Amino acid sequence: MTKRLQCEDPEKIRSQLVELLVDFQRHLVKSDLRSKVCALIPAYKKLRDLGSSLIPSEKASAARDRILFYLLRYPLTVISGEELMVVAGIQEWVRRLRELRCQFGWNIVNGVTAKEMSQEGEFPLENGDVRNMGPDDYILLSTEQDKEAAYRWHVANEVRRKRLSVRDKLLEYLRKNVGRPISGEELRYVANEKTEWARRIRELRTEYGWPIVTRVSGNPDLPVGVYMLEDDRQSPIHDRIIPDAARRAVLRRDGYCCRSCGWSHKEWNRSDPRHLELHHVKPHAQGGENYSDNLITLCTVCHDEIHANDQER
Repeated sequence: MTKRLQCEDPEKIRSQLVELLVDFQRHLVKSDLRSKVCALIPAYKKLRDLGSSLIPSEKASAARDRILFYLLRYPLTVISGEELMVVAGIQEWVRRLRELRCQFGWNIVNGVTAKEMSQEGEFPLENGDVRNMGPDDYILLSTEQDKEAAYRWHVANEVRRKRLSVRDKLLEYLRKNVGRPISGEELRYVANEKTEWARRIRELRTEYGWPIVTRVSGNPDLPVGVYMLEDDRQSPIHDRIIPDAARRAVLRRDGYCCRSCGWSHKEWNRSDPRHLELHHVKPHAQGGENYSDNLITLCTVCHDEIHANDQER
């Protein structure tokens, strides 16, 4: 961990930087390129010191701490990598950022991941335009630290190495973390940074019937940019192939509650890990459409009971 400079007064550092730059004028008239470059090194170091001095050491004493302090100051806001480089005051700021994500469980996404999630409608953000984000732009999605993240990243690395399709890797990783919030950065990593990962997640939900929810697709209580496999089971074949737009409309209409017993996500616990599914009033196999008028929200217990009764008739 890089230590802070002894002088922490930004104004004093600024004055020293100005002196170095003024003195550099005499080097400009020299013909030797290397002497000019070497003369700039002290100024370059002083500029880094100035950036890191903007955050007092009592609030953040190391580069990683300064990056986190800055991100926590501006959550859900697009932050450029250049900003983080300035406050970090070190060249290895990207590594420190990765440590914050993988070892310390802070949900930080970059512009590439944010765009891929946005294309699938899974990234609502007010304080910044995701479409204009670059690969070196970042967003802290939650001010809550995920203490299980380090273990999950270890599991993600194991799944990532397997010779499986992107969809199968994503599903295996989600099934190893049922009921746990998973960041988009984790899923993208598991998929070997393949741009198709967000689309494959949607397919697992809408075409294969896996109960994968997000803030905008099934569970409004989840943080932005987080996915969760609610249960290790697929919905019945006749209740799949429901577009996300229809799914969202029905869940909102029914208040994210089971229309039969009133169960909601707020009652979820590991001893009763049910979740919400959509049921066709007129069965899909009999021509029932995927329109909101033909769909109702049911918990898995009530949904199973309905289909069990249908089979007994």
